[in-house]
Amino acid sequence: MISTNLLKKIYKEYKPSQKMNWRALETKAEKLNKNLEEILVAEGLMDETEFYKKMANFLEVPFVALKGKEIKKEILNLIPAPIAGTHQVIAFDKEKNDLKMAMADPTDIQTIEFLRRKTGLEPKVYLTPISDLKEAMRRYHMGLASDLNFVQENGEQAAGSDLKKAAEELPIINIVNSVVEHAVFEGASDIHIEPAEKEIIIRYRIDGILKPIMTLPKNIQNGIIARIKILANLKIDEHMIPQDGRFKIQLQDDKLAFRVSIIPVYDGEKIVMRILHEGVKPLTLEQLGFLEEQKKIVENAIKKPHGMILVTGPTGSGKTTTLYSILGIVNQPGVNISTIEDPIEYRMPGVNQSQINPKIGFTFASGLRAFLRQDPNIIMVGEIRDQETAEIAIHAAMTGHLVFSTLHTNDAPTTLPRLVDMGVPPFLVAYTANIIIAQRLVRKICPFCKKEYKLDKAAAIELGKAFETDKLLKLFKDNNVLKKEEKNLETLTLYQGAGCGRCGQTGYKGRVGIYEVLEIDEVLTKKINERATANDIKNYAREHGMTTILEDGLVKTKMGVTTIREILRVTKE
Repeated sequence: MISTNLLKKIYKEYKPSQKMNWRALETKAEKLNKNLEEILVAEGLMDETEFYKKMANFLEVPFVALKGKEIKKEILNLIPAPIAGTHQVIAFDKEKNDLKMAMADPTDIQTIEFLRRKTGLEPKVYLTPISDLKEAMRRYHMGLASDLNFVQENGEQAAGSDLKKAAEELPIINIVNSVVEHAVFEGASDIHIEPAEKEIIIRYRIDGILKPIMTLPKNIQNGIIARIKILANLKIDEHMIPQDGRFKIQLQDDKLAFRVSIIPVYDGEKIVMRILHEGVKPLTLEQLGFLEEQKKIVENAIKKPHGMILVTGPTGSGKTTTLYSILGIVNQPGVNISTIEDPIEYRMPGVNQSQINPKIGFTFASGLRAFLRQDPNIIMVGEIRDQETAEIAIHAAMTGHLVFSTLHTNDAPTTLPRLVDMGVPPFLVAYTANIIIAQRLVRKICPFCKKEYKLDKAAAIELGKAFETDKLLKLFKDNNVLKKEEKNLETLTLYQGAGCGRCGQTGYKGRVGIYEVLEIDEVLTKKINERATANDIKNYAREHGMTTILEDGLVKTKMGVTTIREILRVTKE
């Protein structure tokens, strides 16, 4: 997006005698989720082509008009549709190793460098009007539209009894490829393909939120399902029982694995595909979002030679990612690490990873028993689901192993009584647990449209009702995020995303964890042994400095990482 200051300079040169109420135009642009230059054109304050020609001269880049210009499909596809839409850029010609690309903002150096790496070509940047760019973008959908037209015209054939033949038709293959590739480039974690009565609904989970993307005609349903079943090596003629599979693809430089789950529903079969990026390096504790004090506690716990480190939270809260990141820290040549998972989500060099298979009796419990004969130093159990698994994991921790695992509980203090409720003797829990990490994932503010704001009086009153003002200010002060001039809620500087093309106008891009880390000391060991309740454990931990998930989230709002609305959405649901 061209900066307002640059627009003002160009406009002054374009119409030197005309004064402009820029504040009113900015407000209108923000309200309509449009660029400022789009508002200038819509208001009739400038001729679009003439203005962009002046801008091109000012920026010293060539101007190109894309309307009516023929663009070859193979050149257009050098920049995938989601990247083109997000970054407002389109490839229109190629000469040897030079890629000619038109942009709405030629000052966007980051995108130009990204495309240089992605395409392996030298970008030659041109400026084009936004309306030309939008018209050129429609060409991406022409290929998908022609495939849809073909299968609609040949609907009976595609939806017939010969599922294998339907799945191998080129239009069906192209449609599935488009759905998958779009999801990857949009940064989705999951693809949902949901049959309805008269159509198929495609939704992507992006930054934890499910978003409707497109609808497809009902008569290609069987072909799409059969195609995905073939990719995942599943039975294409089985429609009445759930099936799970997996397949891999290479998309440019990225190796991707797709975990496929298919279940029968009223209108057909629903497919969910989890997208896993293979070869991705584990994140550091800082990248995960641990604050300094929490980070120190985790680092001290993983240096111990034995004991249990448990990560808790609901499904989809990033527990496995946290465990893999910790494994990445302890994964050294002199250490034998074994994991038992369901499923294996990331491949880690130097780690012995096993996938459970209940059909042949290879469960978490039986796998753990086998591991103990493999001379391990560190064991990761994907999840503690029952008493047997819990007891074997705890015995492993008692006999000189460092054990990592996950549990489904809402906070850290609840985890300890939960293990006791499973039937594990309290003294075993008390003497093996090192730390409990509870977590959630929140969306991060988009860095490209991040802006400061102050609470108005009504919002300050509401925030004061939700959280005690004095405690909130003290929390910020204790974490060194409160400025001297911030004496009350109305003087706080907070942050939010205005919404831009790069974040799909949501104001958020990416996710980060919010945590509470419970360290088990001698007093807590005694309390657990005496069957203390979750409230007793929580009260003691709070008195001795444990930051709760909600408090951790609030500190991150003040740091400008996320928003209060996002913290409340995740912690109050």
